[in-house]
Amino acid sequence: MTTTPTNSHEKARALSAGLDMIGRFNAATRQGLADDNILLNLYNLCEQLGIQDRLLHLDSDITITTGFDTGKRELTENTIGLVLNNNQDQPVTLASVTPNSTQKPIIIDRMQPSAFIVGTLDSGNEIIAVDDPLEDVVKLAYYLIADNVTLLVSLDKLLFNGMVSHFAEAYPVTIFTTLDEKDKACQPFKGANVKGVITGARTLLEHLEYGELSYREILTLDDTTILDLQAEIWGEPEPLANDPSKPTPYPINAFTGLLRRVIELVAYYAQVPLAMAGQCVLGALAHMGQRFIDAPMGHGHMPASLILITEGESGSGKTQAMGLTHFKIKEYERQQYGNYLDDIAAWDSEKAGLKSKELAQFLEDNPKPQNPKNLFDDATIEPILDRFISGEMNNASWTTDEAGQFFNGHTMTGDTAGSALSAITKLYSDGEVSRLRSQKSAYATPQTDAHNVRMTLLLQGQRVVLEQALTDPLMNGQGFLARALIACPEDLRGHRVWDDEKRRNDSPYDNPDLIAYWSRCQSLLDPLPAHLPNDSTGTPQRIKMQWAEGAEQTFYKHMQAIENRQAQGQALEYLKAYASRMAENASRIASLMAFFEGRKVITTDDIARAFMLVEYSTSERLRYLDATPTGEQNDSEKLSSWLVDKARGKKPPTLNKSFVSQNAPNALRGKKLNSLLDDLESMGHVRLESEGRRRLVCINPKLITDE
Repeated sequence: MTTTPTNSHEKARALSAGLDMIGRFNAATRQGLADDNILLNLYNLCEQLGIQDRLLHLDSDITITTGFDTGKRELTENTIGLVLNNNQDQPVTLASVTPNSTQKPIIIDRMQPSAFIVGTLDSGNEIIAVDDPLEDVVKLAYYLIADNVTLLVSLDKLLFNGMVSHFAEAYPVTIFTTLDEKDKACQPFKGANVKGVITGARTLLEHLEYGELSYREILTLDDTTILDLQAEIWGEPEPLANDPSKPTPYPINAFTGLLRRVIELVAYYAQVPLAMAGQCVLGALAHMGQRFIDAPMGHGHMPASLILITEGESGSGKTQAMGLTHFKIKEYERQQYGNYLDDIAAWDSEKAGLKSKELAQFLEDNPKPQNPKNLFDDATIEPILDRFISGEMNNASWTTDEAGQFFNGHTMTGDTAGSALSAITKLYSDGEVSRLRSQKSAYATPQTDAHNVRMTLLLQGQRVVLEQALTDPLMNGQGFLARALIACPEDLRGHRVWDDEKRRNDSPYDNPDLIAYWSRCQSLLDPLPAHLPNDSTGTPQRIKMQWAEGAEQTFYKHMQAIENRQAQGQALEYLKAYASRMAENASRIASLMAFFEGRKVITTDDIARAFMLVEYSTSERLRYLDATPTGEQNDSEKLSSWLVDKARGKKPPTLNKSFVSQNAPNALRGKKLNSLLDDLESMGHVRLESEGRRRLVCINPKLITDE
């Protein structure tokens, strides 16, 4: 990190020294550069932009008068000096470049955050920071010159981060990086006024040179991701106390790329809340993914199935949303059922007329075709469990927009409700089914158990149905609801638009993003044999999803924060059973997201986004139960407000933890403080970081408003 002068006197002295030094030298001439093509091209570029005076001819050596190297004499005679400016566009130092040499430029004063500025430092221009070699800088400039772009050039990669942070204090700054360097490049600028553009596997210059695309076209490529590092890295701070009457904002940032666009499109076309569209997408992912993957947990793995419960009144768009997210799933089910009918007809035809030994041999060689149905919307749990036990299916989903069929059916309202719920929770947690019938029963069967099977529940229903279920002691006591992801979004009826001709003629079945989503669904539902996960004998196996470097620790850090919030007096004190399952659901969601994108490894980013969804569900559960007190601020809110007040005006908004420990309100200090800070960190209000021996409390910039 670059050290900068810390008071106005030091800054003025450094500026004065820089101006004096620069004033000693004459402007460089084209003739003086003729034998160095890189410097000549740079000169031509600067001349075209009217800034050729930023290249100087250094006719003597320079003795450094400021900074750590004061008194050191640099060998700069007969080199070219590039004038480096600060974020006020004031020249503060020089970079000495030796013509026709591979020697790195010499930065005369490394204490001064500065850049060689190609273009005009103007808020009307897009300001892009680069640390490329001068040869590439010239190429970039010629490609971008027509797009009102100004380049900030760092001539030493070690000074790049300090340069970007310095200029971001005065202007929005854009940086470019590739996907494999994303975290390394973006992490230093979290909370800063910096935009990160991730250009897939190619660099920006490679896209411009070999892709034959314009700068603006590169920004719209599918593999280009644009991050507002002040917003995206931090995310939206979550509310610390719930208003029971107000739905929790849905964390759409938990999804990226195609999945995010699909959720937004489903919400648009079906005119439903984002939460309803998001729950339906998760249900589709679980239906497809549970067949192929298991999610990591502890020292082993668990099913990737989900239980999703969404509130939506009659006519609110539940059917339409599910129709779009499950379009290919239902189409695949119809195709499979049609094939089954053909197979059973052929089987019956071949069997007809056979008798005695021929019939017995035929039945041994040709088992009766089994119904491939594994998507249910109107059933009871017993026959589904029986199909698992008989081996007719290994994966299933109970997916319905009429949740009353599940909650108010005979199974869930009769004497068998307890055992049925127990069977569902065991199936969710372990992928096992156990069902013992009397051998005297008409339904007697020697088969009693099924292992390694999966079932997802996507239940959408009216409040009159869900309210009774979500407050039912048996549903809570048996652990069924503790495993569920719950959403109770706003009702959009009365605010939807039906008479807009343009909207009406915009068909979802022509939308390229939905078509891409359905294509991916088709490849997951009916993969090529070579893509099926099998063991060495060809037996189908589920992929055991793995953690990327650092992801597992991030997972357990979130899990620990949830654990802390279950302590006496904390937000989840009375929701321990539910809270204990939050991490499990996060691992399942992260695994499904990664698998949909064709990955077998879960990243830190996957985990962070998955926890956004389980935190949303937890907030909705608390809101539904009216479990959060209203009125007076709780301790977390009080500490967050105090931190924001103390950090206002600091860039970035950061406080020393020792300062917080000594100066926070008395009622919030001591052992309570660490717990409160953990709580705030889990809710996206702060981050706790280390800088050498210092512990820092970094405050989410979105919480700080101008006064």
